[in-house]
Amino acid sequence: MAKTVKFLQGQLLLDSGKLGGSFFSRTVVLICQHDAEGAFGLVLNRVTENKVGDALVADLADTLKEMPLHLGGPVQPTALSFLHTEDFLPEANVMPNLNLGHSLDTLLELGESFSPGKKLKMFAGYAGWSPGQLEDEMKRKAWLTFPASLELVFETGPEQLWQTILKRKGGWQNLLLSQMPEDLSSN
Repeated sequence: MAKTVKFLQGQLLLDSGKLGGSFFSRTVVLICQHDAEGAFGLVLNRVTENKVGDALVADLADTLKEMPLHLGGPVQPTALSFLHTEDFLPEANVMPNLNLGHSLDTLLELGESFSPGKKLKMFAGYAGWSPGQLEDEMKRKAWLTFPASLELVFETGPEQLWQTILKRKGGWQNLLLSQMPEDLSSN
């Protein structure tokens, strides 16, 4: 009997403590797409020193130009992606009311109609996995999973996100992991 693969779209991946020394140490990755062809995700807790307007030469609304630019992952650091939500988003493609976009035209439209009910995060680069690669990493327990929410994606500060989710997961191992210093020699 063949084992069914569990796809992780709409889930958060957290470094389980086994990725120290790599780009993914203490990261939280939102899995935006995952199927038999591989997976695509965006790191939620790495913010660059740049604003969106510094990276994108386009006639963007000032509210978009001033937004922080996040480092979505180590793959194609010049590729721009964005996550957006609003009160009702029927065409959402990541999870309910959360949409992933890559189109400059869509971004310009969002900027023109920006309102308090809309939220947007811009990313340079992404995290990508070839077919079976993420499943292998899951078998090696490199990642922990947690259900994504709009609150975690847009409202929890990037510097606290990894620790916040570990505490919400519960269990003494996760609590201990959330409190460990990044550099164990400083303990």
